[in-house]
Amino acid sequence: MMTLPELTLAVIALLVTPGPTNTLMLVAGAERGLAGAARLIPAELAGYLTPILPLALVGATVLAAWPGLHAAVTLTAGMWVAVLAVRLWGLPATGEVGPVDARAVFVTTALNPKALIFGLVILPSPERLGANLTIFAGLVVAVALLWATTGAALRGGSRGQPRALHLLRRLASVWLGAVSLVLILRGAGA
Repeated sequence: MMTLPELTLAVIALLVTPGPTNTLMLVAGAERGLAGAARLIPAELAGYLTPILPLALVGATVLAAWPGLHAAVTLTAGMWVAVLAVRLWGLPATGEVGPVDARAVFVTTALNPKALIFGLVILPSPERLGANLTIFAGLVVAVALLWATTGAALRGGSRGQPRALHLLRRLASVWLGAVSLVLILRGAGA
């Protein structure tokens, strides 16, 4: 069992890693500013907790009983991230708000492979699950604010410049496409 400082460092290390949810929070910060992106944090937290709670309680038993489930979840996550990448790529360069809404953040986060690691490896602890989840929730908020703040800072330099936001969306789309390809290959090979 991890100590609380070890748990905190493990959660931070995994949460700050660029991935689909962090990419959406970055783009949301650039498109909507920090306050607009911060409104998406409850959707991110709910998205993480939806798979993590059952996984932390019974996940190891379920995955042992259905070995193909992990591959199916990974493939589904990869396909969802590919859809987001295509949607983000196709947005016009007008600076209007794109597909980064609460639904996209929730679904993307619920399908995020990081949730499997949190729910099966890092957070489960029969005697400390409540404390672990509390620490996790606080860190999700902090890291989401970090990514949204970074996006908002990028917005500050591109205010009134829809081309800069369009370029950021395109870069995020390419990144999401790469993440989706890795997930699909990993799911197909599992």
